[in-house]
Amino acid sequence: MARIAVVGSGPSGVYTAQALLDRHPGTELRVDVLDRLPCPYGLVRYGVAPDHQKIKSLQATLRRVLEDPRVRFLGNVSVGAGGVRADRLRALYRAVVYCVGAARDRRLGVPGEELAGSWSATDFVSWYSGHPDAPRLELPRRARAAVVVGAGNVALDVARMLARTAAELRSTDVPPPVLSTLADSAVRSVHLVGRRGPSQARFTTKELRELGTLAEAEVVVEGAELAADPDAAGPAALGPNARRNLAALGAWADAPPCGRPRRIACRFFLRPVELLDDGAGAVRAVRFERTVGTGGGRVRGTGEQVEIEAQLVLRSVGYQGVAPDGLPFDPERGVVPHSAGRVLRGGNVAPGEYVAGWIKRGPTGVIGSNRPCAKETAASVLADLPALPAAPAADPLPALRAAGVDPVEWPGWLGIEAAEAALGRSLSRGSVKIADWPGLLRAAGRAEGRA
Repeated sequence: MARIAVVGSGPSGVYTAQALLDRHPGTELRVDVLDRLPCPYGLVRYGVAPDHQKIKSLQATLRRVLEDPRVRFLGNVSVGAGGVRADRLRALYRAVVYCVGAARDRRLGVPGEELAGSWSATDFVSWYSGHPDAPRLELPRRARAAVVVGAGNVALDVARMLARTAAELRSTDVPPPVLSTLADSAVRSVHLVGRRGPSQARFTTKELRELGTLAEAEVVVEGAELAADPDAAGPAALGPNARRNLAALGAWADAPPCGRPRRIACRFFLRPVELLDDGAGAVRAVRFERTVGTGGGRVRGTGEQVEIEAQLVLRSVGYQGVAPDGLPFDPERGVVPHSAGRVLRGGNVAPGEYVAGWIKRGPTGVIGSNRPCAKETAASVLADLPALPAAPAADPLPALRAAGVDPVEWPGWLGIEAAEAALGRSLSRGSVKIADWPGLLRAAGRAEGRA
């Protein structure tokens, strides 16, 4: 029997496990899916916005894979520094596939980025998603306006969550402290700002149009910024998503106010150059340089400066891979060097080590992009399997415990699910996330919680 470890239980990890089983039917293959958290599903649980329940329903697909009798979920298992070393893991399994994503956000690299009220969208998303490692954020009480720097779906999520009403958020699984904080927020104006033009925005049109469905928010678009986009003049040369985005933005351009108490302003051709201090170490505004499109998605600065008042600034300008402990890493690309998913050490294939997902290809694509990526890596694993050194026949679980980890298996996760459903019932809501390590581990049946 061949035992394979998949590190990471998000879409790329679960799709890899599924592809391995689909291409190797029968009972001669076992896959352990390891995760640092006691909960599966990765960014589907902790990255998809709480108000996007249809996308979150993907958990049902991932669940079917993790409930396959040939698959074993082992949560609460850290791999690398402070956990099971990569070389030890490799000795326990015939092959190891790392599907660990891209955990760090990109910075703006401008003065004032460290001021109070300046956050990464990554931290904000983790906070409202109930991630147990998320910082315990508090919106500045004086914050009336927010700037979200970025033109992708995460930026849309952040803007939308800031503009939702308490009634809208109660139907989601956000933890009670998050719901209370957002309900008490004084933010009524959200500026969604991109440095390039609207035809280069990475929004998916469905998510963009969703801004127009919020209960108490109106969407504002400056027609002059749409008209300034040289690439929008020839829409036939654009992809279908860009054309649909332009149509959606055009429907909001220069529309008269509709009297709703909140507003989301979609702005373009503005490049952040400085976050301005209010004199007490907090953000009071963002200074931008106006840019101009030169065609082909390129822009240049004009020297003209624009200030937008904001007491809260969230940067959403992409993610970066973090070097997995014990693996080679390309810091420029933020990925592990590989050939068709096979890890390369010094340019040579490292037998039995593989990657899939963002740590393989970089933080690109949507959730579905992980399927072909996982299939390619799985094909490499199975092609190599006959020549790989045999791992010990014994079950790796006792050796993992001997290494100091206390895995949460599938019944433990079901305990967390049950506890979150009970928490929701106690609050007259649907299932509500437990957002701290001790609470998660107690729900999973552990006597001692991790601080």
